Amino acid sequence: MSLGYAEKLSFIEDVGKVGMVEFFDQPHVLQEKVERLASLIRKSKHLVVFTGAGISTSCGIPDFRGPKGIWTLQREGKALPEASLPFHRAMPSLTHMALVELERAGILKFLISQNVDGLHLRSGIPREKLAELHGNSFMETCPSCGVEYLRDFEVETIGLKETSRRCAVKSCGVKLKDTVLDWEDALPEKEMNLAEKHCKMADIVLCLGTSLQITPACNLPLKTLRGGGKIVIVNLQKTPKDKKASLVIHGLVDKVISGAMNMLNLQISPFVRIDLFQVILTQALSLDQKYVNWTLRIASAHGLKAPLSFVKSVEVSFLDAEDYKAALLEKEPFQLKRRTLETKAFELVLKLNFSEGCGCPSIDINIPVDFKVPTDCFDLEKESTFQKLRETAIKESCCGQNAVIERKDILSPASEVTIYATATNIVRYDKATKPSEPDALSNGSVKRRTEKGIETSRKRPKGHKRKSAS
Repeated sequence: MSLGYAEKLSFIEDVGKVGMVEFFDQPHVLQEKVERLASLIRKSKHLVVFTGAGISTSCGIPDFRGPKGIWTLQREGKALPEASLPFHRAMPSLTHMALVELERAGILKFLISQNVDGLHLRSGIPREKLAELHGNSFMETCPSCGVEYLRDFEVETIGLKETSRRCAVKSCGVKLKDTVLDWEDALPEKEMNLAEKHCKMADIVLCLGTSLQITPACNLPLKTLRGGGKIVIVNLQKTPKDKKASLVIHGLVDKVISGAMNMLNLQISPFVRIDLFQVILTQALSLDQKYVNWTLRIASAHGLKAPLSFVKSVEVSFLDAEDYKAALLEKEPFQLKRRTLETKAFELVLKLNFSEGCGCPSIDINIPVDFKVPTDCFDLEKESTFQKLRETAIKESCCGQNAVIERKDILSPASEVTIYATATNIVRYDKATKPSEPDALSNGSVKRRTEKGIETSRKRPKGHKRKSAS
């Protein structure tokens, strides 16, 4: 059972008292510490990084215990920060992308995160090198076959509950579940086992933006000490583990990591966000077989029941066909029904107007329509297509590029389904710069509190403890 309102207030007051004061090392001290950090990383044979909410504050996602953290503001009776953009449009920070470069360079061996914002996976950290201890707000998993589905929208439930979608594996079809832990949920055994294994193997456990107060997760870094490893902590507040650490740095995580990357001569690559959508054209002959009744639908590539969260509206027009009336589709489902002569071929022009938080206002897609049976069905190797889109976006310093990644037929009802990938954001990282223009992105916890009247999605159980996996 979840905590009652009075218990929650008591808990918030309790945890809010811890770690509210921020400390900043003097510039010359910070410089010396960053040099030491870079040296430790350079010499490391098995680097493990342990992250908390502090690495996502520069993305506009509030932390918990900082002066503007969720629990701090609640304890002081202050309003939570207004969100200028939705949670699902948050972009990885400089630190997120630096960790990707360290992994690609073979330096970072494993990453452990307490965050549910999904930014480590979105930034490019391989799933097999990541343990998300508290789940992922954008991940659904199949309880039967174990397949995971990373979404571009925030999953509607928390607490390992069933969602409205089913597993796409043909031999399965079981209802999916969310992965975000509620107050009473135990930490996932698989994730904890991997995290513990790598902490024991580590010669350095680098803790970034975490207060190290929630057990049992906060004790994971200590396991490196038994094998002679070292703990490094980068956080603005003091932590209970500071005395165990070989190096404690009080500074902005992005600034510290940026300095270390410079000393390691590692360049941080731009982040390009790729989003997917599908265009479905369904047709049927009229009874007299003179006309084709057709339906156009623009939907999420994650399924017809999934929200197309990055598209605000769709404008439909017809190229060189003055007798066809254009249409504006302003809300989901983005669907248009029309009737045309069976022999009439034409070209559709779709203008997808993007929602707030995307790096470009819209894209145009041209679709030839002749109602013949398509013969060019295919399913391209998606990662190579995504990489080409990223490279083009970086080269052109803009987004909006798009490509078809799959085309297939459905016999009943007769439909052609085309799945597109499009670059919707590009972010370049200078020295310790913020990754996005907005100053506040909503975190799932704020949205859930204001819209659903329930507690934060990144919940912490009473007494700073979570259940250990049995």
